Amino acid sequence: MMANLRLPSNLFIKLLLGFWLCSSVIIAFVSLLPLLQQSHDRAPLTPQLQQLLVRASERIQDHPRILSHGFPVSGRPMRQPPRDPPVRRSAPFERASFYLLDAEGRIQHTRHPTRALRKFILMAEEAEQAISHQFKNELFFGPYAFKVNGKAYQIIGRLPDHHPRPWFFFFADNKLLTAAIAIFLSGLLSALLAWYLGKPLSSLKRSAHALAKGDLTSRVSERITHRQDEMGQLASTFNTMADAVQSMVNNQQRLMGDISHELRTPLTRLQLALALARKKGQHSEELERISYEALQLEALISELLTLSRVSLANHENKRRLGLAESLSQVLDDAEFEAEQQGKHLQVVVDEALQLSHYPKALSRAIENLLRNAIRYASANITIAAVLQGEQVVITIQDDGQGVPEAELEAIFKPFYRPDSARDRQSGGWGLGLAITQAAIHLHQGSIIAENLSASRDKQQGLKLTIKLPVS
Repeated sequence: MMANLRLPSNLFIKLLLGFWLCSSVIIAFVSLLPLLQQSHDRAPLTPQLQQLLVRASERIQDHPRILSHGFPVSGRPMRQPPRDPPVRRSAPFERASFYLLDAEGRIQHTRHPTRALRKFILMAEEAEQAISHQFKNELFFGPYAFKVNGKAYQIIGRLPDHHPRPWFFFFADNKLLTAAIAIFLSGLLSALLAWYLGKPLSSLKRSAHALAKGDLTSRVSERITHRQDEMGQLASTFNTMADAVQSMVNNQQRLMGDISHELRTPLTRLQLALALARKKGQHSEELERISYEALQLEALISELLTLSRVSLANHENKRRLGLAESLSQVLDDAEFEAEQQGKHLQVVVDEALQLSHYPKALSRAIENLLRNAIRYASANITIAAVLQGEQVVITIQDDGQGVPEAELEAIFKPFYRPDSARDRQSGGWGLGLAITQAAIHLHQGSIIAENLSASRDKQQGLKLTIKLPVS
């Protein structure tokens, strides 16, 4: 049973500790603020403040009639009756106000005591001893017990004083602002943690998407693979898988090229034997059929070699050229072919449009698309190229019958031919669009096919859109 128990993974621990610590720090900070403020503002009674209370109580004991003169009224400082001789007082004593409480704790001669005074009286009762407490702009201290004419009284002092307080006590006085800042900090810390965990997943997603689109060189960065957690292990495993996929695909393409190349040797011998037979005057339908099939086989092998070279990208170097310059011969041939078939080809390509590309591979891709468009168009074909941000968008469309919706993605697969009237004479071997797609993927681009229809005559057609990065 113990063997079935699984310890938490490193990623689980990071998630748990991250969110738990984040919440705990915020809650502890908010919860401890009142305690910190209380411990800072409340203190035992100092000898100086004790002396002020003693002197005030002695004055009352020496002059009991002060009580009957309304001492103290509205928190004003205690003053001597006019008939008493002046007494020398210190500066704190001069600024101090005193409040008198009877034996039952009632405040004497003040009908509307301040909130701070009432709060201090409660604090002193809880403390059960004389204390001092610093409020925002005033200091209360006391109580001090004494008797006058056999009656028990308590006296509390007040000084209009302001002491510097730590900056973080500002939050204790502004509860709503503190709650808003706590929510903001909690969201910020959670966002940082989510970014720390989500960034490698985003990188892994981009690499997987690029690999699925045909970019076999896409890998997760080493900064992520070096992480000592499940993210790093996943990234390393993905890179290992991508290496294996690239190796298998390259071996497959290379094998296809090698086989196609090897097939040319017996094919050349067969064509040589046919030539010798014709030279000897041997003519028959069988020989003509063999000659025709040999030519078809040679064309098929040539297409396979082209597909292999484009897929492996080992036949030319990438160059930065004008698109119109690279496609000039292809466009001229396409215009001539369209004219011979009584169709019109419209070319809208900016002469100043430049991008980094493989000229031969891109020319072959565009040539295949244009020939297909001319073959199946009713009367009009259009090729246009525009710059959109950091991409060159090339569109080729015709006014033919289009392709069944279910086959729009499959037409780019090798040896795939739609069922709609495409035989060997009209549709070839189904390698043209596969070569085109391989060439576009070689440029880190994309190609999609879609049917279109005009709003007036309802004439359908096929539109192919190619997107290539400028650099």
